[in-house]
Amino acid sequence: MNPQPDSITRLDYCQYLLSSQINNTLTNCAEHSAHFSHDAINRYLAGDQLTPRLVWENVQGQVVQVDEGYLVFEATVIDKDFSQQIELVRRQYSGNAHGLLKGIGVVTCVYVNPTTEQFWIIAYRIYDPDGDGKRKLDHMQDMLAHTVYQKQMRFRGVLMDT
Repeated sequence: MNPQPDSITRLDYCQYLLSSQINNTLTNCAEHSAHFSHDAINRYLAGDQLTPRLVWENVQGQVVQVDEGYLVFEATVIDKDFSQQIELVRRQYSGNAHGLLKGIGVVTCVYVNPTTEQFWIIAYRIYDPDGDGKRKLDHMQDMLAHTVYQKQMRFRGVLMDT
């Protein structure tokens, strides 16, 4: 009889994502883990929510702020070209693909400390114009305002691609 797989944690899954830069599917994760089945990982992800607030709560004690710091905003499209029924998948422009593809849009805010050459993701938003009516630029503006007025972070400039 096979032993029951251990319960997967957020740390386990994040470690997998950090080590697998190309294929981050549930199947690949399960194939490269002696402890977790595909079903166990799927159940974990279905019940876990890593909200922007939780990201900040987990990173704020590690961020080393300096007056010369930068906020970097990046809009990324997670390629889901072969998906058929995943929520939030829409056709959108991808700079990496140099064209339209089916994917999920994510806008991230990264704090960069150029003195220590460290950086931290401090916020993100999912691009869902049908659900919230916001453009990617609206999400960036919201995160910038929140960083200035609520987080009260120190930085010299804002960087983003156009």
